[in-house]
This record gives sequence, structure tokens and C-alpha cells, in this order.
Amino acid sequence: MTILTLVRHGETAWNYGGRIQGSTDIPLNDTGRIQAQGIAETLAAEYAGRDVVVVSSDLSRAAETADVIAAALGTTVSRRMPGLQERSYGEAEGMDAPTFYDTYGPWHAADVPGAEAWPVVRERALAAIAEVVASTPADVDVIAVAHGALIREVIMHATDGQFPREGERLPNCSATTFRLDGDAWEMLAYAGVAG
Repeated sequence: MTILTLVRHGETAWNYGGRIQGSTDIPLNDTGRIQAQGIAETLAAEYAGRDVVVVSSDLSRAAETADVIAAALGTTVSRRMPGLQERSYGEAEGMDAPTFYDTYGPWHAADVPGAEAWPVVRERALAAIAEVVASTPADVDVIAVAHGALIREVIMHATDGQFPREGERLPNCSATTFRLDGDAWEMLAYAGVAG
């Protein structure tokens, strides 16, 4: 059994401006660094006295967030994993949300040239998580810092599509926690909020 906490990275200038980042490597802004410190303090208190491995996407916004979390836990990030990167949005990267909707239509149904297919995102994320869990001793917890769309896909897998609910989002530096036992997933804490 493994306890897995998925953390969305802190805010970037593109998050603040409502722009689609995808696989574009946008760094944290000052607000994102403050958010990272806040979730780091929360997780340090929650994981006090427990062994934990911290991993992250190799994109800088997730990597920097993970570094702050790991430091608060008295450890370092053990792996930067391309498998935890955000979905590539192809030609839509850099667009703001209204332009995206006007150009391509509803978010999950949109057919964007060059974008990564949703099932591929989910498969990639689950493979990366399985790799980390398999290489981590059973009595050690895992914190993985990744990205909103990727984490949503994992949540949808773990809950058979019950979460996130329509209209919910995962705020920057939110944390969602699962218990993994073989192929069985149980969501212990959910970070989705309306809006």
C-alpha cells in the first residue's frame, strides 16, 4: 500500500493571465513561489515523522514547486519525470481560455491540431506513477508535483469519472491524496473547487 499525494504546481504568469501553458515551460511567478511555500509547510506538518519520496514533472514550474516542498520535508526531489508533464495542447498553447473556446469549442471535446490525446495523457501519467510506486518501499509515501490537466486525468481514473465534477478546477498548489493498493485506488482527500 502507498499513500500518494498529487500536488499541482504554483501559479505562473500564464496561469494569472488565463493562458494555456501545456508543455510550454513557464516558470513560477512570485505568487506561485508563495503558494509553493504554503503547501510545503502544510505537507511538512502532515508528513512529520513519515518517510516520503518527492518526484516532479521536469517542467520548471513543477520542479521548483517540488524543490520547495522537498526542502520543507528535509529531503530532495528524487526524480524529474517527463511522464508527469502537462498535456501538450499543440497549436492552442499560449491562447487565453475565451480564444480557445471560440476557436475549438468545449475543453474536453476540442480537436486541437498537435494536441496530445486525453487517453494518452492518462496512460502516460499512470505509467509514471506506477514506476515511482514500484521503486518506492511499501512504507514510504510519495508526493508527486505535476499539472492540472494531468492530475484531473488521474483523479478521473481513480474515481471512475465521478470527480472532478462539472465546473470544478484544481487550484495552484492544491493537493489530492490517494491510497494505492495494487491496482485499487481510493481517494482520501480531494482538492477540487467550484469555478
